[in-house]
Amino acid sequence: MRMGALALFAVLLSGCGGSEPAAAPVQPKAAAPKRVPDHRSNLALENQVSSRMVEDHMLDSPKLPGGSLGEYESKGKKYQMFIIEAASGQEAALILFGYKATLQNPEYISYMGGYYGSDGKQPVYIFSKKEYVAGIVGLGMTEADPMARSLAGRLH
Repeated sequence: MRMGALALFAVLLSGCGGSEPAAAPVQPKAAAPKRVPDHRSNLALENQVSSRMVEDHMLDSPKLPGGSLGEYESKGKKYQMFIIEAASGQEAALILFGYKATLQNPEYISYMGGYYGSDGKQPVYIFSKKEYVAGIVGLGMTEADPMARSLAGRLH
């Protein structure tokens, strides 16, 4: 009897787990897309036609992340204003420096900590302040400079 009970126990043990399908490996959850902060309220309202959020690649540039973009029109001229929020002032400076490399003939603007140049399609005035990268697109330096100064004053 003892031998029969041991044999039965051995049979039962050998059948445990062998016929069940293996559990599927646990897949890590994909990280939720980073939400772009909305700074449209800091864009100038004068001459604004529209504003929107750009999830990634502001100005269609792979060097720029997403942010807030305003479209403007005044005296037959169309231009844009944008604000990008970085994680830190250092990251904002790196974004600015990376984008500078895409500008043709970038002119350093020391009092703004930025650059004025052409991205091949249009003139761009871009600067960083604290954790922000912001700028004016589509206007000459003399027109863009007072707008950029005003925009910088609205960035907290």
